[in-house]
Amino acid sequence: MKKILLALLLTAFLKSAFAQKMWLCKAGETSFFSETPMENISAVNKKVAAIIDESKNEIAVKMVMIDFKFKNHLMEEHFNENYMESEKYPNGTFKGKINEKIDFSKNGSYNVTSHGILMMHGVAKERDLTGKMVIENGKITLTAAFNVPLKDHKIEIPTIVMAKIAEEIAVKCNWTFTPKN
Repeated sequence: MKKILLALLLTAFLKSAFAQKMWLCKAGETSFFSETPMENISAVNKKVAAIIDESKNEIAVKMVMIDFKFKNHLMEEHFNENYMESEKYPNGTFKGKINEKIDFSKNGSYNVTSHGILMMHGVAKERDLTGKMVIENGKITLTAAFNVPLKDHKIEIPTIVMAKIAEEIAVKCNWTFTPKN
């Protein structure tokens, strides 16, 4: 009986010692805003998926372009068909390394940076992103704000509507992560 109990305890210890702690976000929010003198355009995607691999200090994010919702249906249609070509390039992704060493087991607030690859419209671009990570009561909230120049991802704006769309789009992210079971 003692041998069985010892084997079970040893197995549980080894499993936890080698387990990689992952944090999941299944319904994160990413929004963008384009401000011009002629027209402001905004949209939000509340279905963003993300994962943090605590053992490697890495983050990966995936969003489906057609999940961005606009107040104006025509803008949404133009976004997906003419600019993002969502049928051809359905996803936007970011994969990066969190530069700071974070103690994920302690509540706290951390300014974080991440170096990685932002993939949009079929174009991969190295990016350094900054944000704030708050760890509280077994959850992680990550917020970030950054600008994306459309030309970096070969997103072309027709001359006729150029005055209505900013050359750089302001992006904001708000994601909540829970431990992966």
